Amino acid sequence: MTSAKPVILVDGSSYLFRAFHAIRHLSTGEGFPTNAIRGVISMIRGHLRDYPDSKVVVVFDAKGKTFRNDLYPEYKAHRPPMPDDLRVQIQPIHDIIKAMGLPLLVIDDVEADDVIGTLAEQATSQGIDALISTGDKDMAQLVSPHVTLINTMTNTLMDPQGVVDKYGFSADLFIDYLALMGDSSDNIPGVAGVGEKTAVALLQGIGGLEDIYNNLEKVRELSFRGAKKMPEKLAENKEMAFLSYQLATIKTDVELPFTLSEIEHGEPDTDALADLFKQYEFKTWLHELSQDSDQPSDVVADKTEVEKDYQTILTKSDFERWLKKLEQADLFAFDTETTSLNYMQADLVGVSFAVAKDEAAYLPLTHDYLDAPEQLNREWVLEQLKPILESEKHKKVGQNLKYDASVLARYEISLRGIAFDTMLESYCFNSIATRHDMDSLAMKYLGVDTIHFEDIAGKGAKQITFNQIPLEQAAPYAAEDADITLQLHQKIWPQLKEEEGPKAVFEHIEMPLLNVLSSMERNGVLIDAQLLREKSQQFAARMVELQQEAYELAGEEFNLGSPKQLQQILFEKLELPVIKKTPKKQPSTAEDVLQELALDYPLPKVILEYRGLSKLKSTYTDKLPEMINPVTGRLHTSYHQAVAATGRLSSTEPNLQNIPIKNEAGRSIRQAFIAPQGCKIVAADYSQIELRIMAHLSQDEGLLEAFANAQDIHTATAAEVFSVTPEQVTSEQRRSAKAINFGLIYGMSAFGLAKQIGVGREQAQLYIDTYFARYPGVEAYMEETKAIAKEKGYVETLYGRRLYLPEINASNGMRRKAAERTAINAPMQGSAADIIKLAMLQINQWINEEKPACKMVMQVHDELVFEVAEDDVETVKKKVIELMESATELSVPLVVEADIGDNWEQAH
Repeated sequence: MTSAKPVILVDGSSYLFRAFHAIRHLSTGEGFPTNAIRGVISMIRGHLRDYPDSKVVVVFDAKGKTFRNDLYPEYKAHRPPMPDDLRVQIQPIHDIIKAMGLPLLVIDDVEADDVIGTLAEQATSQGIDALISTGDKDMAQLVSPHVTLINTMTNTLMDPQGVVDKYGFSADLFIDYLALMGDSSDNIPGVAGVGEKTAVALLQGIGGLEDIYNNLEKVRELSFRGAKKMPEKLAENKEMAFLSYQLATIKTDVELPFTLSEIEHGEPDTDALADLFKQYEFKTWLHELSQDSDQPSDVVADKTEVEKDYQTILTKSDFERWLKKLEQADLFAFDTETTSLNYMQADLVGVSFAVAKDEAAYLPLTHDYLDAPEQLNREWVLEQLKPILESEKHKKVGQNLKYDASVLARYEISLRGIAFDTMLESYCFNSIATRHDMDSLAMKYLGVDTIHFEDIAGKGAKQITFNQIPLEQAAPYAAEDADITLQLHQKIWPQLKEEEGPKAVFEHIEMPLLNVLSSMERNGVLIDAQLLREKSQQFAARMVELQQEAYELAGEEFNLGSPKQLQQILFEKLELPVIKKTPKKQPSTAEDVLQELALDYPLPKVILEYRGLSKLKSTYTDKLPEMINPVTGRLHTSYHQAVAATGRLSSTEPNLQNIPIKNEAGRSIRQAFIAPQGCKIVAADYSQIELRIMAHLSQDEGLLEAFANAQDIHTATAAEVFSVTPEQVTSEQRRSAKAINFGLIYGMSAFGLAKQIGVGREQAQLYIDTYFARYPGVEAYMEETKAIAKEKGYVETLYGRRLYLPEINASNGMRRKAAERTAINAPMQGSAADIIKLAMLQINQWINEEKPACKMVMQVHDELVFEVAEDDVETVKKKVIELMESATELSVPLVVEADIGDNWEQAH
């Protein structure tokens, strides 16, 4: 008896917990957990894909007690309550399963196992094979020639032979096995003193429970350890053994209100699924839903047929008609299509506009396959567009308009009238709600799965550039970009403008900064490529020396870049102490582990230096010369406003934020950032700005006094913590105080501080306690900030920038503590980011108005870097300090340290 179409019986409750714990923490932008939903539904979707013609039935445990609790009140009594983060995901899982059209069974007074056992029995009696999808080992008792288990979490099948191979006995003895050894997960007691090996020995030597109790004297003859005394233990626990047998037995005769043959699949409710996938932000599934549906993706997403007026502008008359629309619009969306993401290399292929929802147009300019009559001349079009694009009166909205502004600048068009940027609107409204690219925003705020660039251009090495994409695909994609951008603005702005702080940050910091960053990016910075190549050679030579040192210390050659080989050398061969383990329970060779080991052992110290040089070489000295723009001869990074949650800028291609400053090799790379002929580098850096912000926010008298009197804050803290005068503070004490000052504002624990300054945990805790006793305002601020965060769900900077903390009230202690640390630090780090941005705006305004021979070329954390003509260098330095120090008013002085040099390292 076999069936090509087995019935699939899914043990939903089994997968619920496994998915919750197995999948990394996932949540929506608002912090609603989705890891269990993702895991369970993925598994069910997998069954539908692998068994397209099979009936799939999903079974969950009902709430409340079952008949087993009547038999044994302690059954499952020791299980902890279900985590809140899991409980709230159950109903969404049920809702999605129902919307998929699948039968969902929840039967009172029995467990999901019993319902599945009964349905499997019915299937067998009807000549249908059953495939039970579960992660529960107890289900092995149901295995037969017609019932197989499948565990999608481990991708394993278990048939009758599989039970024998795994457990050493057949499936019909599995209940006896559980009755003997018990089951700690369900609190089934079993026989005291019988473990897994003993239970297997009894079953293999004598048979099932009845046979064992009918032949207790034969137990003594078995060869397992403790066999001689086992008959007495079995006799003493006979009642518990047979009770355990009852508890472990899965019922196969539950009275169900329906039979297996009466359970049918329904049709998927695509509208409901679309709503649910949008609500829980399962973007890929929504995209697949639109692909599988007969309706277009926008209909699936929006559930209402919308007539879109997307036009392609190919004639002068069409262009003139659209130009008039743009001139008459209060606000229009604008977007460019180009050949590259690199703003310094991108050629303009076309532009798109939107003037109202669902009314947009694409204007192709340089598609390869369009002849001149079918495509308007780019130079002529840009000449016509230039007045409106440069007009402050004609307001524009775009998505990441900094890029478009930089592209247009290559065609001598200065984009003005930038009123809104949807990327920045989203970022200021809620920096962590979602990624801020257009596709993610469209899904979150509009429920629309947009046409993706990969859909029309392909992926990887075969991806083509926009000018090669057929117009019938390029035009809807480009027009949609503009349309969706306008719709996003219409959706987000009404919400953003109701929030006073975020609105102010958007209008007075982020939007004005867009043009400043675009200009700074295009300025670029000059680097000495030859010096970097020499550094590469030096690093390579030193790495060879370090490699030989490592071989000698290890007593053999090995790959220094291989964590596995290093693990074997350090912890197996040299038997160094294991500081930390990886998630796979292997000794860790992470940097912090090697740093700790390097205090006492030479090889980890060598490895650290080797790794450091290898990273500097591959990331900077080898790569930077290759990134020099062939036209400008300079390096042009990209600054990102909408990445770091706290408001800090980040940069890529190259990342200027991560060039090390604490070691000589890192500092030497800064020597390659040079001033051009006749100029100098001026670097200006805020001194201890986050600590000054802490003093302002906490209003702690001790900190306020120290900064007001221009004391060295680390020396002042050392004097307080170590109960000495400032003159008596040693360099070691100051170092420890510095670790305390910065550590506490990042939420460092006593354990972390102890590790950093090399003292015991109790000693570190004493330092922290003493610090808070001397600076009580700091502790009060921290506690108050955590309380505000728990109440509001967010914290704010001095200027109203918000950082939402979805896990501030999480039941999981580790995640809650992490959110608390962020709550304390974010107002300081975010305020520091706001202050330097405000300084950049003021300096940029001064440069534009006074026109000194000066360019702002880099921003790195709390530092600004300028190229200045030698004749103006002192004037610029003085003015930059003045503007940076007056960027805001705190309760303590803002102090800026600036210097001058031929290169960045000299000026820092």
